[in-house]
Amino acid sequence: MKKLIPVIFFLFLAYPAGVIFAQTLAIKNNLAADGFLSPNIALELKLASRVTLEVNSHYYPFSSSQSTERGKYWLVQPELRLWRCEPFSGHFWGVHFMVGEYNIGDKSLPFGLYRGTKDARYEGSILGAGFSYGYQWVLSPRWGIEAEIGGGYVRAKYERYRCMHCGEKTGEGNKHYLGPTKVALSVVYLLK
Repeated sequence: MKKLIPVIFFLFLAYPAGVIFAQTLAIKNNLAADGFLSPNIALELKLASRVTLEVNSHYYPFSSSQSTERGKYWLVQPELRLWRCEPFSGHFWGVHFMVGEYNIGDKSLPFGLYRGTKDARYEGSILGAGFSYGYQWVLSPRWGIEAEIGGGYVRAKYERYRCMHCGEKTGEGNKHYLGPTKVALSVVYLLK
């Protein structure tokens, strides 16, 4: 899974330089994710008159030094978008994919994905896909606000450990999740 991040980054950079500079590129920050203390950044590139590609990434390398709580993860979520009229303004529909890894323990997770994370540590990877709808408001020629919601399917492969720091494995398996996969309220800056 870790090899996928450099591949996506390389594909984004391998796009012909002349085409990138002739197109519109946006950089974004998801304020909803910031509210959950999840550092994130997204890049969106205009590919055609009504099509863009967004690559959203989250990386949380921190653990609490005051407790046994664990919450490390990374997530990459590319999304192909079709805009109703023109990119970076108004309604859009998207199809997104996600890949990531996590190490979670002594925490409660939303949507009941893992009920035992208060008593054990879970470590593994996720893979998923979904559909989304959003709207972007233009505030000025370079600034905007975007709201988006999406749903889909996620398969989480895991290994369960008895305690937060020890290496005694007590189980492994897969969790399947169907529900919200994307919620965003983002600040957008266009780099024309």
